[in-house]
Amino acid sequence: MLPVSQSVYAQSSVILSDIRVEGNQRIEDDTVKSYLLITAGAPYDRSRVDRSLKALFNTGLFADVTIRQEGTVLIVNVVENPIINRLAFEGNRRIDDDTLLAEIQLRPRIVYTRARVQNDVQRIITVYRRSGRFAATVEPKVILLPENRVDLVFEINEGEQTGIKKIRFYGNKHFSDRQLLSEISTEETRWYNFLSDTDTYDPDRLTFDRELLRKFYLSKGYADFRVVSAIAELTPDRDGFFITFAVEEGAKYTFGAIDVKSEIKDLPADTLLDQVTTIEGETYNADKIEDSIQKLTFEAGKLGYAFVNVRPRIERDRENLTISVTYEINKGPRVYVERINITGNVRTLDYVIRREMKLAEGDAFNTALLRLSRSRIRGLDFFEKVEVTQEEGTAADKTVINVDVQEKSTGELSVGAGFSTTDSVSADLQIRERNLLGRGQDLRFGVSVGADAQTIDIGFTEPYFLDRDLSAGFDLFRTVRDYQDESGYDLERTGFVLRSGFPIKEFVRGDVFYSLVNEKIDNLTASAPVGIQKAAGDYLISSVGYTITISDLDDTLFPTTGSKYTFGQTVSGLGGDVRSLATNASYVRFFPVYENDVVLSLGVNGGYIFGLGEDVILTQRYNVGGRNFRGFESRGIGPRDIASGDALGGNAYVIGTAELRFPVGLPDEYGVLGRTFIDVGTLTGIDDDDPGIVDKASPRASIGVGLNWVSPFGPIQINVAVPVVKEDFDKEEVFQLDFGTRF
Repeated sequence: MLPVSQSVYAQSSVILSDIRVEGNQRIEDDTVKSYLLITAGAPYDRSRVDRSLKALFNTGLFADVTIRQEGTVLIVNVVENPIINRLAFEGNRRIDDDTLLAEIQLRPRIVYTRARVQNDVQRIITVYRRSGRFAATVEPKVILLPENRVDLVFEINEGEQTGIKKIRFYGNKHFSDRQLLSEISTEETRWYNFLSDTDTYDPDRLTFDRELLRKFYLSKGYADFRVVSAIAELTPDRDGFFITFAVEEGAKYTFGAIDVKSEIKDLPADTLLDQVTTIEGETYNADKIEDSIQKLTFEAGKLGYAFVNVRPRIERDRENLTISVTYEINKGPRVYVERINITGNVRTLDYVIRREMKLAEGDAFNTALLRLSRSRIRGLDFFEKVEVTQEEGTAADKTVINVDVQEKSTGELSVGAGFSTTDSVSADLQIRERNLLGRGQDLRFGVSVGADAQTIDIGFTEPYFLDRDLSAGFDLFRTVRDYQDESGYDLERTGFVLRSGFPIKEFVRGDVFYSLVNEKIDNLTASAPVGIQKAAGDYLISSVGYTITISDLDDTLFPTTGSKYTFGQTVSGLGGDVRSLATNASYVRFFPVYENDVVLSLGVNGGYIFGLGEDVILTQRYNVGGRNFRGFESRGIGPRDIASGDALGGNAYVIGTAELRFPVGLPDEYGVLGRTFIDVGTLTGIDDDDPGIVDKASPRASIGVGLNWVSPFGPIQINVAVPVVKEDFDKEEVFQLDFGTRF
């Protein structure tokens, strides 16, 4: 027997004359040899052979590899992994194939390996667990095909959705389990949660709930609060989870001394204390600190300091349970807008968004104008989401504004219906595109084919006529309306309106219009009152008018604060058969009652019309009821003929409304808001002195509740109102419904 050193020497003295590859079908010999760490003409080296073996296995191309030496020839024998010919899923009903394909790594024409298959099995199970199905199982099936190919089928048993059986809290002394449950996003499984997935276990949602609990306690004064643990336990039969939060509340703190220190010369500290919402002696609230930082940053931004650093320095006194806060405002350079980037607009043209910006490239940065720009873009109502952010530019005194939008459908198919206590039904259909060809133009076509009205209405608006902040548009319409039940006649209206709008100053806008309308009153009932009989015939009405709008609402779609005032007048008599002057005004103000969730609105609107040397004709009088005075049907109040009960309209009206908007306790994604309201008003005044007319200027009032639901089928509004102050001759309408859809 040779010594070890002689054996190694003898082995390494064998010079390999050739390397032969066997067993390969698809993979070329040279490809296999390229992974070897030994070549022909080199001495045989066992360590290099072992490393070559590992390298070939690591390619994932082979199910088995052996390397042996026969004399001076090295033989590499491989068994190739098959190629996937087709990949399929079976048994998946809740999650479609495209979603699963996006998660897994394997694809047709990729090499099949058991490790890759098992990894994809785990990925599929993870997808199902994210959707709340922890009982899901996946079994891969391999179907062998000729030419070393296979079909791979993932057989899926989705199982039942795994809900949350119980959520428990330990360590909470100052707040009940019920209160804490209302603060987290995860919910216990209930039968009415079928439209939501918040009652399924999601580890990410559980992490989010920990943060929600922390924010809640910090807003209530518990600055030392912490979540010790959040544990989800799956039941033995895998049909539900028990979630347990262990918390430490700690002591309750109040605010101590509050101070502001500013390094900005134009922003002295003593003028900023009014912006601070943290008040000494009040319960500590981390949200108020954040709110104060935002307000101080906003004030600095109004002066052009875009990147000021407002840092709250907190001093905690554990003995007296107080937290003192000093807001330190560190000076930054005055900043200018270097660039405005707009992203996310696939359909809407770039300039449609850019023209709503109150800041332009090169302007001094201003936070107030940036906030106004965001509100104006949201007010277009073209986008599901509008995010306006800023980042540092290429220099310290430059900033880049990023506007990221997510478009939504701007085509509308709207259907309206109303049901009254007299079983009358109304319906209308409107097709509208508010962002025509992505240019921001508004095109509308409406048609009504109800029992009481047939209407065709076409309108078009160019919001920036001649590339100026000047809107221009027109309306064409023809209406045949049956007022037999309300007033004993039919009305035909055919005409057009030319209109234009323009800004007067910040928050103030003006609109002017001209209209030419032909009205015809005919088909009078046998019992029609004398006043209506006198009005029968044709009238050509030529009118010009204006409206001034003053608005500082924080949001044009869902305002929570601010007010809106409108005033307008219409003069008829530029030709035609009618001469009159009508004046209309309205005012509404919004107040946030609780954060931005509960909002109170108070509003009033009214109008007055009088003839210029003649009586006001029947069709120009105001009519009140229905949507503008809930609890009464259309034309439900005001002057009325005693004998026939026909409504005659009035020359003057006023309506006041108080409405409280609030969430109803359902998740935000449901889009359901509740309302409670009070309407108070009157309609009076008529030129006809017929003694058979009853006209009482006494106030009417109604109270009611309503729901707004942004449903999958479109917006739905329901009102239930009951008159509490009325006259005997008024006509009531308890229930109203409006619904629609979008495409």
